[in-house]
Amino acid sequence: MKALVLSGGAGTRLRPITHTSAKQMVPVANKPVLFYGLEAIADAGIEEVGIIVGETAQEIMDAVGDGSKMGLRVTYIPQEEPLGLAHAVLIARDFLGDDDFVMYLGDNFILGGITGLVEEFRQERPDAQILLTQVPDPRAFGVAELDASGQVIGLEEKPTHPKSDLALVGVYLFTPAVHEAVRAIKPSWRDELEITHAIEWLIRQGKSVRSTRITGYWKDTGGVEDMLEANRTVLETLTTKIEGDVDDASEIIGRVKISEGAVVRRSRIVGPAVIGADTSITDSYVGPFTAISDNCRVEDSEIEFSIILGDSSITGVRRLESSLVGRNVQVTPAPRTRAAHRLILGDNSKVQISS
Repeated sequence: MKALVLSGGAGTRLRPITHTSAKQMVPVANKPVLFYGLEAIADAGIEEVGIIVGETAQEIMDAVGDGSKMGLRVTYIPQEEPLGLAHAVLIARDFLGDDDFVMYLGDNFILGGITGLVEEFRQERPDAQILLTQVPDPRAFGVAELDASGQVIGLEEKPTHPKSDLALVGVYLFTPAVHEAVRAIKPSWRDELEITHAIEWLIRQGKSVRSTRITGYWKDTGGVEDMLEANRTVLETLTTKIEGDVDDASEIIGRVKISEGAVVRRSRIVGPAVIGADTSITDSYVGPFTAISDNCRVEDSEIEFSIILGDSSITGVRRLESSLVGRNVQVTPAPRTRAAHRLILGDNSKVQISS
């Protein structure tokens, strides 16, 4: 069995971060979200992985390499522009051959991995298997329609009027039957080859399409709030590990990971939180659910429920929360401007001015 991981796409919902970086490389608890998917694939016993890459190909390739550090053999498959999930399957035909495969969207995060799902698929081998989860607003997702017995009878891609609240999670499992399906469909109104249309084609052809509802944590990390929520969830599983240098004037409370080379001086860190290598925290407060990456500097500041990417500095900031700060960013107080009141008052006036 092989894996096809999608790591193209523009990541428009994460701009401006994704103007200069791949959305799959934005870190969750100081590890790129893409790595969680690749590790889940390796844990499921899959070794051969094809990664679909686009404009950010070099960044992905530099980070993942040949995959050997994760126990994988990686092949990169270029996609000139994002033309849909089914198009990714189409251009990966030579890599996939006649093997079964799991297709994993590189910006999706599933707590607990996919090992059980892959084992179930290997045993029963339906032509396609999809993951579903209930969402409050399914209009932003592919949506499945089930009959009374729970069988998949229809799929819609980002419908205006969804027929259910069951969204497709970004993990799919296929036999080689899907290759005929992706060749048979036409582009949608979005000018994309939709994987939902390919799965519907399989249903119409009488093929076996099964669904599995997941009740655990899943997040499409395409937006800032989603990234912060995924970061919070991972940090909740953190175990304390202090490898950096913390002075006696500092206070570490709860589950905190401080990486080697990090320095903490006269500061208070309340977990769960993670501090990257060679980062300095001075005269500051770092609150829960905060991930500060490598080579950062935090001085005389307060940060909580935020993600700070590498090589950035936060100095003299009274309070920063629910924030996603990119790489090599400098955040400082605005220069003070002299405040003055200009008055033209008549005789016998009484004026109260707030200081």
